[in-house]
Amino acid sequence: MHLRILTASDIRRSLSMTAAIEAVESAFVQYSSGQSNLPPRAHITPDAAAGTTLFMPAYLPLLQAFGAKIISIFPSNISRRIPTIHALVLLLDPQTGVPLGILDGTTLTALRTGAASGVATKHLSRPEASVVAILGAGVQARTQLEAVCTVRRIKTVFVFDSRPELSRAFAEEFSAQGGLFPGDIRVSASSSEAVRQADIICSATTSQTPVFQDADLKPGVHINAIGSYEPHVQEIPAETVCRSKVVVDSIEASLAETGDFLIPLKAGLFRPAMIHGEIGNVASGSLDGRSSPQEMTLFKSVGLAVQDISAGHRALEEADRLGLGTIIEV
Repeated sequence: MHLRILTASDIRRSLSMTAAIEAVESAFVQYSSGQSNLPPRAHITPDAAAGTTLFMPAYLPLLQAFGAKIISIFPSNISRRIPTIHALVLLLDPQTGVPLGILDGTTLTALRTGAASGVATKHLSRPEASVVAILGAGVQARTQLEAVCTVRRIKTVFVFDSRPELSRAFAEEFSAQGGLFPGDIRVSASSSEAVRQADIICSATTSQTPVFQDADLKPGVHINAIGSYEPHVQEIPAETVCRSKVVVDSIEASLAETGDFLIPLKAGLFRPAMIHGEIGNVASGSLDGRSSPQEMTLFKSVGLAVQDISAGHRALEEADRLGLGTIIEV
């Protein structure tokens, strides 16, 4: 039996953002229509002060895509000057259980998380949206911008990070790339400055408290919130959550895991019934998306293993076609 190992470079060559968005949209539709097997992910925290590790299995029968991701999120790594996120994705043959591929999960996670915001932006933002605010200038922020630029004609980007040097590096990197990316990327001195003019906001931080003020948002803005994945972590102000049309990747997972909902829920400000529905239902057309140009929309993603397995399956197929990766006998 052959096992294909894909590095970050292999995945980038075998999975474009357009393909990642298609794969993740398909995964969301299958999940929300009950056509996937997605056990609850397990959280193990070997050191509460350092970070946590998630174990995330999934099976998509329609794709015959089967596997699991192991991802560690250790914010304390910043002080060690090593990445916050490390991950691996293992894909298996669902008929035999034979391992088919091991993929660099850090790159795949960034792509599929960006792709999720791409799906949400495609279905929930105003079609003419052209100004983006990026809050947080880490690895995830890069694929957030890439995905948004894939589905909308973006003219201006404002970026803010609590570490100004990261914002400057982000702006320099994307300004130099050209092509898909807008030439007008501006470093903001504050999150307020970044979001005031934004049609689309992507919040990709590890902050445990809201990263902008509700009063700074303009009518009709769409927000992609991807940072909060634990009950005590709250990126989005409660006022924003309560007055937005809220769409999630998974109602069950979001109500169990994200402080963006659980904190205002505990305070009596938010109710589960205020969640409009899941993005998979919006993408399939069984649930309406944006209803007016003035409506504020919020997509809250906690991340689902079906995204990793669908995107990983797509990458592995293309890598096989292109002859990418390293083959070992198992």
